[in-house]
Amino acid sequence: MFIRDYLSYNYMRPITLILWLSASLSTAMAQRVTIPLDGAWAVADSVEPNAPPLTFGHTVAVPGLVHSAKPPFPGVDQYESQEFLGTMIRDGVLPATAGIETLGRTRQTRKYFWYRRTFRAPARRQRAVLVVNKAQFGTAVWLNGEKAGEHAGCFTAGRFDLTGALHWNSENQLLIRIGAHPGALPESAFYGNDGEKEFWTPGIYDSVSILLSDGPAIESVQVAPHIQSSEIVVETELVNVGPARSVTLTQRVKTWKGASQAGKRVVERVSLGADERKLVRQTIPVPGAILWGPDHPFLYVLDTSTGGDSSSTRFGMRELRFEGERAILNGQVTFLRGASITLHRFFADPNSGALPWDEAWVRKFLIDIPKRMHWNAFRICIGPAPQRWLDIADEAGVLLEWEFPIWDDRKPLRQKLWKEEEIVAQFKEFMRDNWNHPSVVLWDASNETHWAFLKDKVIPEVRGLDLSDRAWENGYNGPAAPGDPYEVHPYKFIDHHFGKGPHFFEMADLEKPDERKIPWPGHAAIINEYDWLWLHRDGTPTVLTRKVFDHILPPNATAEQRFETSAYLLAGLTEYFRAFRKYAGVLYLAYLDAEGPHIYTCDNFRDVRTLEFQPHFEHYMGEAFKPLGVYIHFWQPTLKAGAKHTFRVMMVNDTGQRMTGTLMLALKPSAGGEPAASAGTRFDIPALGQSNYDIELAVPPVQGQFLLEASANTGKSGSPTVSRRKVTIPGEAIPGLAQRGWD
Repeated sequence: MFIRDYLSYNYMRPITLILWLSASLSTAMAQRVTIPLDGAWAVADSVEPNAPPLTFGHTVAVPGLVHSAKPPFPGVDQYESQEFLGTMIRDGVLPATAGIETLGRTRQTRKYFWYRRTFRAPARRQRAVLVVNKAQFGTAVWLNGEKAGEHAGCFTAGRFDLTGALHWNSENQLLIRIGAHPGALPESAFYGNDGEKEFWTPGIYDSVSILLSDGPAIESVQVAPHIQSSEIVVETELVNVGPARSVTLTQRVKTWKGASQAGKRVVERVSLGADERKLVRQTIPVPGAILWGPDHPFLYVLDTSTGGDSSSTRFGMRELRFEGERAILNGQVTFLRGASITLHRFFADPNSGALPWDEAWVRKFLIDIPKRMHWNAFRICIGPAPQRWLDIADEAGVLLEWEFPIWDDRKPLRQKLWKEEEIVAQFKEFMRDNWNHPSVVLWDASNETHWAFLKDKVIPEVRGLDLSDRAWENGYNGPAAPGDPYEVHPYKFIDHHFGKGPHFFEMADLEKPDERKIPWPGHAAIINEYDWLWLHRDGTPTVLTRKVFDHILPPNATAEQRFETSAYLLAGLTEYFRAFRKYAGVLYLAYLDAEGPHIYTCDNFRDVRTLEFQPHFEHYMGEAFKPLGVYIHFWQPTLKAGAKHTFRVMMVNDTGQRMTGTLMLALKPSAGGEPAASAGTRFDIPALGQSNYDIELAVPPVQGQFLLEASANTGKSGSPTVSRRKVTIPGEAIPGLAQRGWD
C-alpha cells in the first residue's frame, strides 16, 4: 500500500525513491511476524507426564475443548472436586458416605492430553515466543523434542521461549501437554474452585500463536487513558536480545476504523544493557479524544516499534470509578444493568460444543441480545472468557466485571494448600492479559469468599500495576480501599431451600421497610446475583430450587407454569432492586450457565444453540431492565371488590436526559378484554433520577383474576415500559393465596 501510494508522487527524484524503498523494506523485515496456530490439532491421551503418545488418532480444534475431539474420548470431563461432593452431600443428592478426604476424584485412567501439530518457520529471527492464551489444566511445551517450559495458570496466558529449539526455514513439530483434569496438577496448584460444577473440562480454550522478532523485543504494552487531559500513559516492557545497545522506541496512535492518525508520533531513544529488561513509561497526547462507552464504543490503536519488533494495542478512552454509592463512567453516573455469565460451567453443557468460539454465536450473545434486553454490563464469573470475547465486548461497548475464579466458601482447605506466591503471580498475569480492554472496567478478586489474604496482601500488591487504577471488588471480603465497591447477593427465596419455616419469603415482604444494615457505608454496592428461581431447560427445578417451587406452586404445576412464575418473580425483583436506587448495578445470575442432571443454577434459554430465550423470560425481563424503569410497589394477592386503593408506582431514569410522558395504571382481566378500571398521570423524571407517583383506582365490584399493569409512555419511538402484578378480587378469602401470591 505504502509503495503504491509513494509511486503516485511522480515528481520525486529516482534516487530518493531507491533510498526510501531500501529503508522501508529494512524496517518491514525487522517487524514482528506472527504465526497463528489456531485450527485442527492432533490429540492423544496418556498416564505418564513425560512420555508423549506414539500415535495420535484424534483431532481437536484450537481454541476449543477436548470433549469435542473426533473421535471422542470416553469419560472426558469426568472429575468430581471435593467441594462439589460436599455440596451434593449437603443437599441430599449423595449420601454422607460419598465424601472423600482427597481434593477430588476421577473415573478416568488418563491424566494428560497431548496436542501435536507442525508448522513451518520463516528465515531466522533473534527471538521466538509461543503464546498459549489460556489452557487447562496446566501447560507444558516441547518443540522438536526439546522441552520449552511449563505454565501452571489455567486462566492466564503461558509464554514459552522457543528460540533455541526452532528449526528456521524448516518444518517444526510442536507438542503441548495439558492435564486431563484438575487431579493432574500438584495439590498446591490453583485451578479455580466451584462447589457447584460437576464436570471439569480440559482444553486449549483460547488462541495459540508464535511471535517472531529481532531485538529489542516488546514483551508487553499497557495503555492507560486519561480523559481529562486527553492523553494516554503507555508502559512498554522491552527485552534486549544480545549485547548492550541504544534503540529508538516509536509510538503512534491511530483510529481503529479508518486508521487515521490521532496526534503526533512519539519517538524516544532508549539505552538497554546486555539481555536487560526495562519498563519505559511515556505520556502521549491524543488531541480531541473521542470517549469510549456503551452508546459509542470508539476505539484507537497504538502502534509500537523498536526497529526489531512491533506490536499494535487497541484501546478506548474511558474511565470508570466509584464515588459513594454510584459508578461514574467518563464523568457521568452510570447504572449497571445485566447479568453474570458462568462460561466455564457452560463448557460442560452437552450443547456447548464449539459455540463459545463461533463468531456469529458470540456476537449475537454479546451484542444483539444485550441490546434487545437493555443490558450494558456483565460479570464474567468463576472462569474467564477467551480473548476474542473481550475484543467483541470492546467493539460493542459492554462493561465487564472481570472476576478471578476464586470461590472458597465451602472449606478453608484449599487456601492452606495454595502457594500464596503463585496466587499473586497469577493475579499479575490476569491483569496483564486484560488491562488494555476498555470493556474491562472493574477487577473482581473473588466470588462469595472470606479470605483476608486477598484483601490484605493480593490486592495491595497488584493494584498499582494497573495504570488505569481500576477499582477492585472482592467477594465477601469487603472493599480493600476507598472507591472500591462490594458485592451483595440478596437471594430472597433462599430460605425456602435452607430454612425451616414457618414463614418463608413471599413477595409481599418487599412492601415492608428494608431494615438491613449497610455493611460498608460510603461504598457502592453491586448486586451480581439474585433470585434463587433456577429451572432446567425442560422446566423442572434444579437441586437448589425444588423446595422453592414446592412452596410457591401447587404440586401439579406444569413446566409452563414454572417458567412463567420464575420470569414473573424475577422481573419483579429486578424492578424492586432498581427502584430504590440503593445499588450501582443490578445483574442477575445467570445469562449463560450449564444444563445437566446435577446442576445447581441454570440460564433462561429454551435453545442455547440458537440463543432462543424461554418466551416468558423475555416477556417479563425485557421490561424490567429498560432504562426507563417502572415498579408497582404492591404485592398483595387480593383486592377488595368495590374499594378504592392507592397504588405507589416508582420510576427510575437511567439515561442522561430528562424523561417525560404519561403513566397509566389499569386493572385488566387476566383472560383478556377491556380494563375494568384505569387512571393515569403525567410523569417527569430528571436525568439519572427517580420519582414516585401515587395513583388511586376504584376496584370493580366483580370477582376474578386480574392483571394490575402500570405502563409508562414517553410518546417517542419504542414501546412503553410495563410493570405487572397478578391479583385476585375474591368474593371471600381463598385459602393459600396469601402464601402463593396468585391462584
